[in-house]
Amino acid sequence: MTEINRDDVAHLAQLAHIEMSDAELDRMAGELAVIVDSVKTVSEIVGPEVPATSHPIPLSNVLREDVVGHVLSQEQALSGAPDSEDGRFKVPAILDED
Repeated sequence: MTEINRDDVAHLAQLAHIEMSDAELDRMAGELAVIVDSVKTVSEIVGPEVPATSHPIPLSNVLREDVVGHVLSQEQALSGAPDSEDGRFKVPAILDED
């Protein structure tokens, strides 16, 4: 197991301005050691004959044809609007422009 001890975690916590209790420091030291060991194991397996991948199976985009369907006229689109002006939706201003 990799040697990540409580003092290392306490030092990192201090650098990151994170307050940790004694129990949290002990638990985190163990968890970080497991993570470092796991990365080390994976690094040992990887070699030139193993291709780099981001996903275990190939990904592909599934696209459909872009077909124009039923289109509303401007009047139909604005018919349900609470307010409109010059053929456009009118919405309340949210920014002060002084």
